[in-house]
Amino acid sequence: MFRAAVDSDVEIAAIVDLVESAYRGESSRAGWTTEADLLAGQRTDVAEVRAAVTDPHSLLLLATDGAGERVGCCHVQRRIEPPAQAMAGSGDTDHSGEGAVGAYFGMFAVRPGLQGSGIGGSLLARAEQHAVRAWAAGWMEMLVIAQRAELLDWYQRRGYAPTSGRRPFPYADRRFGDPLRPDLYFVVLRRGLG
Repeated sequence: MFRAAVDSDVEIAAIVDLVESAYRGESSRAGWTTEADLLAGQRTDVAEVRAAVTDPHSLLLLATDGAGERVGCCHVQRRIEPPAQAMAGSGDTDHSGEGAVGAYFGMFAVRPGLQGSGIGGSLLARAEQHAVRAWAAGWMEMLVIAQRAELLDWYQRRGYAPTSGRRPFPYADRRFGDPLRPDLYFVVLRRGLG
């Protein structure tokens, strides 16, 4: 089952735990999405999750099992591309004059023991559907750590292509974790929707 996350202390804490379990520490090594060899420390926090849940231009989507337990999540947020880029043909034009409407995909996590079972692909597909239905999004993009070759491959098999965009890793911002190597950066992936 899939549902939108709600703004409650219990729900927010459970989402933080879910994301942490998929990416950080020894528990994350049970799945293939672990970043434990790249980063220590936190992956997210209560403030970031609450901001995603309460943002009127976002959806934090949960996958739940038959007992209602949270087994996966993702965040999709409406984005507007600057008009100069929109005119270059990178998305559908928003006729308000703002530029192309798209979406950003992030905070994607599946319980480590359930990774590879199809939950992640279903969450991604539902996020794409929401972006198209709710915002008429013409594209979806995300940031992936460049050293995560297997994750980049997973997204590419689902139609996401690397762009020329690169983003530096925020080494000075502890909210993103404690880097264990000096060469981290993000690759921007994008897929057309519609």
